[in-house]
Amino acid sequence: MMSTEAPPATPERRATRRRRRRWLLLEEGGVLAVLVVLVVVVGGFRHDFLDSGNLLEIARQSSYIGILAIGMVFALAMREVDLSVGGTYALAIVAGALLIKEGLDPWLAAFLAVLLGGVLGFGNGVFTTYVRVPSFIATLGTLSLYRGLALALSHGQQVGGLDQDHPLFQVIGGKILGLPGAVWALLVCAAVMTVVFTRTRFGAQVRAVGSNPEAAAFTGIPVNRVRIVALTVTGLLAGISGVLAMSFFVAGDPTVGQGYELMAIAAAIIGGTPLRGGTGSVPGAALGSLILSVVAAGLVFFSVPINWTTFATGAVILVAVALDSGLRAVRHR
Repeated sequence: MMSTEAPPATPERRATRRRRRRWLLLEEGGVLAVLVVLVVVVGGFRHDFLDSGNLLEIARQSSYIGILAIGMVFALAMREVDLSVGGTYALAIVAGALLIKEGLDPWLAAFLAVLLGGVLGFGNGVFTTYVRVPSFIATLGTLSLYRGLALALSHGQQVGGLDQDHPLFQVIGGKILGLPGAVWALLVCAAVMTVVFTRTRFGAQVRAVGSNPEAAAFTGIPVNRVRIVALTVTGLLAGISGVLAMSFFVAGDPTVGQGYELMAIAAAIIGGTPLRGGTGSVPGAALGSLILSVVAAGLVFFSVPINWTTFATGAVILVAVALDSGLRAVRHR
């Protein structure tokens, strides 16, 4: 029986890892520099853009997509993609709100909503792995399935009437030490999942499967299990994002999160997670979501019609993909 332990680190492997870390730091630094430049440029033309309240609101809005993007890093690093996260996000919001409205303790309802996200992600992983359907196709179907279920359970209406004085909505949906609860959640998720992705055997297995699934299986890595667990993590983070949104809005809206799956993929790619798999950047994904939010907010401050936001997002994605292709070409030289 083959061992599931990672192969011993040879000097060549250690050197490769050091080079990868240097490139990731360079890419993350570049993403941070782009974010700072965007904020400074927009603020230079519209000084009220730099108001602390506005910047905090941009950070809060980006947190929901940022947490989805962090989960997407694990999928993309395995050469998979989860298009259902927008539906999972909406269903978690609706399910949490309905449970609270039925009299369940809000904290328990929030926990169950997050757990639901994990169950939905697990379902994606099992279906993709054992039915042998590409994750792109499988999760495109479950996107409609989950969002349709959210609409059916809520009868297509917002689930309101929740107790906004409950600590869940006051703390998680409010501010903690001057920062929105969603921003704190993004920071915690980014810190924890960075450690998971870069410092644990599971993270190493995810990267190994993404680099070369056949070689990973040959060395004894349980490829199917790793794929299922990674997509479960993606679903759990989508559930967390949904609970944060429900806590802020004190309601469950089944129509929210339209297009969030594409925004999450874009944020991950902008942050340095390539579509080819084998590597990724959790902090970069969080920064990528901030860039998208700054672009969207900047368009509003320049009085650009809201319909152009999608155009701008697409342009940012194309630039990010082009840069990733250029960096990849440089690495191969």
